[in-house]
Amino acid sequence: MPKKLKIKLHKHPSITIHRAAFGDDKLVYIARANKKIDYPTFRNKSRIAYIGTTKKGARRIASSAAWKGEQLLYDYGMKHLEFHIITCTRRSGVNSWRKLERALIIRFRERFGSPPKANKAGKFWRWKDEKHYFSQNKLDQVIDAMS
Repeated sequence: MPKKLKIKLHKHPSITIHRAAFGDDKLVYIARANKKIDYPTFRNKSRIAYIGTTKKGARRIASSAAWKGEQLLYDYGMKHLEFHIITCTRRSGVNSWRKLERALIIRFRERFGSPPKANKAGKFWRWKDEKHYFSQNKLDQVIDAMS
């Protein structure tokens, strides 16, 4: 008789979805690593690994978790990623969630020397009209809370 296969139950969930992911379809999300990532600016480390946006809600976040997770979790010491949702109020005729993503990436790059590790875009982005919609202080608060 062949030897039986072992079964292992992992105690931590692979993906957890909260109600906030379904409250609004158009939102920004941040992938936060379990350890701090080195960025070019002297003495600056952050747990923020990716900043993304979606107009499809939780479906896109789950897809991004699988895609970015595969890319990031092979780094030494990287064990898990947490995905946090950031929303903002709406304004008629303005894609505010896209402006929020752009503002967060630009501000992150100003503070840490480069965009988050898994972001391909944003290296050469400059401020357009994002400062009219979001205060630099509030952007810093979000980045600090996630770092």
